Amino acid sequence: MTAGLVILHVLICCGLILAILLQSGKGSDLGAAFGGSSQTLFGSTGAVPFLNKLTSAIAIAFMITSLSLAFIASRVIKSSVMEGKGRTQQEMPAGEGERPGAPVDTPVQK
Repeated sequence: MTAGLVILHVLICCGLILAILLQSGKGSDLGAAFGGSSQTLFGSTGAVPFLNKLTSAIAIAFMITSLSLAFIASRVIKSSVMEGKGRTQQEMPAGEGERPGAPVDTPVQK
């Protein structure tokens, strides 16, 4: 489920980038490049309302997937390295006849 949501989120991100880049600034008109008036290429209102609605819808989908991914990530129980499952050799108690901290296989000098 999480992998599918991540893939959907990446696709929505790419769509949002494309929708924003397709929008033109206020000074540039696509219709003027073809010799006509600037409003006749996409109708009387142009392509601005459609691109605005498309960008808004994709942005809402982006926010929903972002929030759901954050919610899923916060609910996962993670184990910490600091918990320590076992004891190391330094923490183990010394056995009978052994000195703590002394090497095990050293011969005793007389």
